[in-house]
Amino acid sequence: MALLEYLGAIVLEVNGAEVEIESLDVTTKTGRKLVKTMNKTGRAKGFARGIEEIDLKVTAVIPLTGDIDWKAIEGAKITIYPQTVGGKRTSYLDCFTIDVGKKYTVDGEAKQDLSMAALREVTE
Repeated sequence: MALLEYLGAIVLEVNGAEVEIESLDVTTKTGRKLVKTMNKTGRAKGFARGIEEIDLKVTAVIPLTGDIDWKAIEGAKITIYPQTVGGKRTSYLDCFTIDVGKKYTVDGEAKQDLSMAALREVTE
């Protein structure tokens, strides 16, 4: 049996500039919704198609100097790619920031939690 390699750590770029992050969570909502109808079986019979939503949750460390103005991001391109050679790049286009929160702890570095949305996802 051949040894398999899996995707590990990633590199995050915002408009071409590499950003130091701790974590990235991507959630894609399909937009499909359950359609409930009144019938003798007492069960739903199908679904309706809706609008797809792409949510990004980023936890980034706060540098002393040179931090990105996360609140001002509109229309950005966010690209993630594996650190190893040969992996595919995934780009999220027309990204904008929804929420920016900062957190400070006693024995850790300062971090910021960002909620973002993207309009499109492209695998390159």
